[in-house]
Amino acid sequence: MIKVNKNKCIGCGMCAGLCPEVFKIGADGKAEVIKNKSLPCVKDAAGSCPVGAISVK
Repeated sequence: MIKVNKNKCIGCGMCAGLCPEVFKIGADGKAEVIKNKSLPCVKDAAGSCPVGAISVK
């Protein structure tokens, strides 16, 4: 399960840039999960998030 903590997210777009199949920036300016797929880029996106808003379980 992939989750974005909206309270932590600053909407920098790093996750959407690294893994556009899974993440996008929503209308609220924050990241959201569009497909809960276990792709290699998900861990890259989670590790690159500057505020640690992405969790992967």
